[in-house]
Amino acid sequence: MSRIFDRVMDAIDLETFLVCKDEEEGKKISMQIMNELGFNDISIVFIQHQGTGARVRIRGYIYKPGDHYGWLFEEKRIGG
Repeated sequence: MSRIFDRVMDAIDLETFLVCKDEEEGKKISMQIMNELGFNDISIVFIQHQGTGARVRIRGYIYKPGDHYGWLFEEKRIGG
């Protein structure tokens, strides 16, 4: 991941509407999107199929409790 993600407190959420036949396909597409964006630790926070697709909110975790948080060390890296 990019070093800019060191500034994120915990996770990044992506919300969108996906064209898909059902919720299951929506879940698969959601996971693929986040994987292609470089996230390995992913949760589907919300999914609701509506007609031609699904409204989804996907979370890609950068830090979880107990991780080595990049934002704790940001000042030291930039000389602050």
